[in-house]
Amino acid sequence: MPLPTGSSPADASADTSSASFDLLTMGRIGVDLYPLQTGVPLSEVESFGKFLGGSAANVAVAAARLGRASAVLTRTGDDPFGAYLHTALREFGVDDRFVTPVAGEQTPVTFCEIFPPDDFPLYFYRRPKAPDLQITAAELDLAAIRSARIFWITGTGLSEEPSRSATLAALRARARAGTTVFDLDWRPMFWHDPETARPYYAEALRHATVAVGNLDECEIATGVREPRACAEALLAAGVELAVVKQGPKGVLAVHRDGTEAEMEPVPVEVVNGLGAGDAFGGALCHGLLSGWALERTMRYANAAGALVASRLACSAAMPTPAEVEDLLTGGRPAPPRA
Repeated sequence: MPLPTGSSPADASADTSSASFDLLTMGRIGVDLYPLQTGVPLSEVESFGKFLGGSAANVAVAAARLGRASAVLTRTGDDPFGAYLHTALREFGVDDRFVTPVAGEQTPVTFCEIFPPDDFPLYFYRRPKAPDLQITAAELDLAAIRSARIFWITGTGLSEEPSRSATLAALRARARAGTTVFDLDWRPMFWHDPETARPYYAEALRHATVAVGNLDECEIATGVREPRACAEALLAAGVELAVVKQGPKGVLAVHRDGTEAEMEPVPVEVVNGLGAGDAFGGALCHGLLSGWALERTMRYANAAGALVASRLACSAAMPTPAEVEDLLTGGRPAPPRA
């Protein structure tokens, strides 16, 4: 199965014109405000922790924690929370040169409730329009998009204009160079009319080489829900590798060349299931960049996701290679670093 080989991290201080990243993500960013009390309704929570959030940003952080040169292309509000996100990205080792403010807009915030092991309601404050949905095609650095070894886009980026046109323009310019990942990332509350989503998903799949999604997301993209049928439909839509996440039943990955891997989840005590999918995504990219066999990549990504599920935060919880390897060899999940 043809998978990319490894690389050295790019110099984050290089000029934009010469930047080449292992991973460039495009899409959602915001501030996560997570309760410091679990099992308590949001109306009764007394204190919160503040973290960088948003799927595209979290995947970039996850890859950076694993030693990859990553960057994110997105927009924030022109406000203190936007400044905080720049600082947090830099602290996590993610290049923020493609993160720009939208004048007069506020940076989105997201609250959650934490009811382990499997109930984590999210409350998004992104109206009337989040800055990360105001990315325009004119501002895209197409050279950076083409040169990134992996380019990662999300379904949320297709939900509104001008982000929708910008995302599709980036995919067309990318022209399936290297590895192009479509994170199906279905959030129906972001769509004015969820029934209109499938044609845009189909167009994005034409330009992607990898598709990643859970059963709900695969159903939106393909119209089918059974895991193997989802994988086959995604391959038929144009990708080379279909990754179908099945929650407590694990993950199924099928490559166009006939290679496949099906993994059960790594058992951990779940603290907060939010962010586990982003850790999985960053580790998936790490495995693809390393040229690993599909089974090893899926096992590694499963372990990275499990580690984040055993911790409170998302971005701050992303594991290091040593932590992932320790869990895979039978160790207990280590607590997150500050």
